[in-house]
Amino acid sequence: MELTVDELASRAGVTVRTVRFYAGRGLLPPPKLRGRTGLYGPAHLARLELVRELQSLGLTLASIEKHLQKIPLDAPAEDLALQRALLSPWAPERPEDLDRHELDRRAGRHLDDDLLKRLEALGVVEFVSDDVIRVVSPALLGISAELAALPMPLDTLIASHEAVDRHTTALAAELQRVFQDTVVRPYREGGRAPEERERLMDMAGKLKPLMIQSLVTSFQRAVDKTIRQSVPD
Repeated sequence: MELTVDELASRAGVTVRTVRFYAGRGLLPPPKLRGRTGLYGPAHLARLELVRELQSLGLTLASIEKHLQKIPLDAPAEDLALQRALLSPWAPERPEDLDRHELDRRAGRHLDDDLLKRLEALGVVEFVSDDVIRVVSPALLGISAELAALPMPLDTLIASHEAVDRHTTALAAELQRVFQDTVVRPYREGGRAPEERERLMDMAGKLKPLMIQSLVTSFQRAVDKTIRQSVPD
C-alpha cells in the first residue's frame, strides 16, 4: 500500500495538516520519496490509528509522544495493531452532551435540579450550559441516578464513590503491570512471533469482559464476608 499524504489523511480520518503536524513532532516516520512525492504505507496508517486510540483515552500530546518513543519508528503495522488491540478493549466511554429531555430518557427517570446537583458532585455529569449537560460516563448514568435518588447524605455518596474509584484505579494499575510483565514483555523479548501476536490480539479482546465479571463477583463475595464479620456472634 502506497498512499499520498491526502490519501493517508483520508484513510486515517484526520486532516493533511494533522498528518504533517504529527510528522513534525516525530510521531510518524518519514515517507518514502518517489521524485518529490512522499508515499506512506501501512505502518504510517497504523501509527496514526494508534495516536487516535491514545487520544480517546484522554492522553495529552506530550504523553502520547512519550508512549510512542518506546515504539521504534520502523515498527511494522502488525506490531502497531497489537498496541491498539491491547488498548482499545479498555478504552473508556466517550462523554456525551445531552439536553434535559434526552438526559431523562437515558436515565429512565426525571432528573430535577437537586438530583442533577448530586450527580454533578459525584462527577457523573457536568453542566455545559442551562440546556446542555455532559454525561461523563453514559453507561453509569442510570445506576448513578438511582444512587443519587436514595435518601442518603451526599457526603456518604461522595465518600463511597471516592473509595470505589481509588481502589479500582489501584487494582487496574496492578493488573496492567502484571499483564505487561508476564504477557507483553515475554512476547517482545521472544522475537514477536506472528502466531503469538495473533494470540495476544485475541486475548486482549476477550480479557475485559472476563475481568469485569470476575471483579463484580469477587466484590460481592467481599461485601458478604465483611457484613458477616461485622455481625456479633
